[in-house]
Amino acid sequence: MSTCEFESLEKTLETHIPEEELKEVKRILYGRETMPLDLPSCAQEAASKRDFELKGYRFEAAEEQLRPPRRTRVGLIQNRIVLPTDAPIMDQINAMHSRIGEMVEVAAMCGVNIVCFQETWTMPFAFCTREKDPWTQFAESAQDGHTTRFCQELARKYNMVVISPILEREELHSTMWNTAVVISNSGNVLGISRKNHIPRVGDFNESTYYMEGDTGHTVFQTQFGKIAVNICYGRHHPLNWFMYSMNGAEIIFNPSATVGALSEPMWPIEARNAAIANHCFTCAINRVGTEHFKSEFTSGDGKKAHHDFGHFYGSSYVAAPDGSRTPGLSRTRDGLLVVEMDLNLNRQISDKWSFKMTGRYTKYADDLYNAVGHDFIPNIVRE
Repeated sequence: MSTCEFESLEKTLETHIPEEELKEVKRILYGRETMPLDLPSCAQEAASKRDFELKGYRFEAAEEQLRPPRRTRVGLIQNRIVLPTDAPIMDQINAMHSRIGEMVEVAAMCGVNIVCFQETWTMPFAFCTREKDPWTQFAESAQDGHTTRFCQELARKYNMVVISPILEREELHSTMWNTAVVISNSGNVLGISRKNHIPRVGDFNESTYYMEGDTGHTVFQTQFGKIAVNICYGRHHPLNWFMYSMNGAEIIFNPSATVGALSEPMWPIEARNAAIANHCFTCAINRVGTEHFKSEFTSGDGKKAHHDFGHFYGSSYVAAPDGSRTPGLSRTRDGLLVVEMDLNLNRQISDKWSFKMTGRYTKYADDLYNAVGHDFIPNIVRE
């Protein structure tokens, strides 16, 4: 079975492991069981008709005496590109808008409050090619571009916060960024969060196209909780998650585009680790499919030139601060994951484990300050 045919780890486990053993396997792999979320039949029917997977789960928190539950529903959308990579640019963008629009409609049927799309969702992940044309033509204004206006309509129509990661063009200096536009459920642009860390590994030649972000670790106060967006490669940097958490994020979204040969063993671990370490919920979103490009490109590794750089393996999931996580979406299909969470769980787990309270951050701040200095001498004891 090829990588792009393997549907999911969960399906394989359920097929081959006896039911009683499976409970223990899932407990070890996923922590506390996340209960299925009862989704409307109309949503199930619409997802089936539109050919995408729909799953729902819920995280519960203990009942408190002084605080009511703070339940919110998030929607994670993963999808493949709709048209070939050499189709006219506006046709590709409009096709993606149409596809995402019908998936968001189903999210609204499921009562989703905050929806997040995958990294640079309006275009192929063409940065592997190192060609500037035509890919830079997909870049748009974060404030009033075609895609932002489309997402504003969705937000108003469905009373939903929309996180829209795009290739941004800032016209004043003609600078491009990998940017998540956060749109309030009122339809207003709440702000932007630019990708902090740019990979320089394999075919991920992203520094050819856009710069490291300059928006820091912004957290957005929404009607449904405080959220942040840690774009793709930033998930490999623990301090990146940490600083969003330090600024008060209750839910951190990680819209990504990553292929199996490179990072799949890390995928189920990193967002879950971040949820545990930072006493917050994390949402990992990855695209699916294999994207083919007309021009061959090489990876600088001595191997033959190729027209694609691998299979995007989906597997989107949500992790909770207690270390539990949902099963992932398919590795091969478009999908919508709907997750209900009680944000009270963040403080409950913080009170239990006290990672932040016992963090000794002043000490680390001093040590880091010294470590980045030109005259730094490592503290190593030798015989």
